[in-house]
Amino acid sequence: MKRYLPHLLLSCRLALGAIFVYAGLLKALDVTSFAGSIANYQLLPELLNYLAAATLPYIEMLAGSLLLIRRHVRGAALLLGGLTGVFMIALASVLIRGLDIDCGCFGVAAPTSAVTALWRNAGLLLLAAGAFVDGGRRSA
Repeated sequence: MKRYLPHLLLSCRLALGAIFVYAGLLKALDVTSFAGSIANYQLLPELLNYLAAATLPYIEMLAGSLLLIRRHVRGAALLLGGLTGVFMIALASVLIRGLDIDCGCFGVAAPTSAVTALWRNAGLLLLAAGAFVDGGRRSA
């Protein structure tokens, strides 16, 4: 098992990086729709919906890219794990309030329910943990 761990951690880092670069790119290509998705959560004032939609995709793409090129891995993994955790709280609030919305995770390309998005984000948290650990390993 110990000999496979470096490969597993590398896979976590690369998968998390690729997922967030892809998701960020889809959102950045249609910021207006992404702002609408954020507004559907009914958590932020209207102006902040647009601010979040204009900045989050680029933060996701930057952090994902850092993971892919193995730079500042622990910081990028921590940032993406934190964003995922905050998003999970937002999804839980949607479920508690009985809202039936698309999560907006991958833009309009892949509509996803809040329950499905919660499960997927639990997996992303595991990938973030693996990427964080991978960032602490010394290269052979």
